Amino acid sequence: MFAYLEGNLVYKSPSVVNMDVHGVGYELQITLQTFAVLQPLIKCRLYTHLQVREDAWVLYGFADEEERATFRQLLNISGVGAATARIILSSLNTGELERAVSGEDAKTLERVKGIGAKTAQRIILELKGKLLKSKNTSGSSAVIHNTMQEDALIALVNLGITRGIAENAIKKIDNASSLSVEELIKQALRAL
Repeated sequence: MFAYLEGNLVYKSPSVVNMDVHGVGYELQITLQTFAVLQPLIKCRLYTHLQVREDAWVLYGFADEEERATFRQLLNISGVGAATARIILSSLNTGELERAVSGEDAKTLERVKGIGAKTAQRIILELKGKLLKSKNTSGSSAVIHNTMQEDALIALVNLGITRGIAENAIKKIDNASSLSVEELIKQALRAL
């Protein structure tokens, strides 16, 4: 119903903000990741998700579209409701969640409050391959520094190789910064 809201932040807390949009006040549920972005701001744009329940309409706000898309993917998983999805995205940023899913790291997900072993496995199973990060994601691994390595990593993931394994293969390549994307991909495939 609402793609985004842009206005002045009247009230901010780690879980809720009130936004004045041309005289209309909206209460938005937010994650800690979004709160960290909003803390210094007075005016902002929040990408929204409206959840219509039997007893209430709840509006969720996100600092970027990627976090909203991840939230929506989490909602599609059986046993993960809006409150659980918000807790997950408050505990892990989208990059950390993507790395946990691609690396099948259930322990990282189990450290999130309310996530048990079965739910962690279900999240990994349902989201595997659906959370490919964009090239300019700040949450990417410290190993991947230049565009050539990022492009090679994305190509390897698109070939069906898990992100963690692809990153490790690129780490093993000597003088990787001087190679073309094609050569990086070839050598990474040999290193697997």
